[in-house]
Amino acid sequence: MRVPIATLSYLANILAFLVALPITAATWYQALRARQELRRSREVVIDSANCLEFLTADGACVNLVPLETLRTLPRPGDIVFLPGDGVEADAVHSGAWRVDRVEHIYTHVHRKNARPREARLTQAVAHVTSLHAPATGEARQLDYVSS
Repeated sequence: MRVPIATLSYLANILAFLVALPITAATWYQALRARQELRRSREVVIDSANCLEFLTADGACVNLVPLETLRTLPRPGDIVFLPGDGVEADAVHSGAWRVDRVEHIYTHVHRKNARPREARLTQAVAHVTSLHAPATGEARQLDYVSS
């Protein structure tokens, strides 16, 4: 049985297309994933992204508040009442804190319809000072004796 060259060529083209198409698609998909992974690795990861972070002078975090839940940001001089974590022995105490200064951190917007040089508030950092007296062993003992 003799197969004409034209038919053999046609069948070879179909077979090559059916083999090459999935290989090409898989290669394109792997390249896309590699580009996405590289872009993610270059991005700076902020643990407190989209939050208002309250920091003491020594850099300890008092509290994190999601920006979506806030109507306004605190201004320098404002008094805020914050809960501390209270779990560890050296935990930051809850109570009244005075806002010394507020830093705003903006990042570039990566949307399809973003305006040129558009930025969005990514994080706000409020530097605070405690308004409660530091608790010492002597003060605790006097409070216990007087009550």
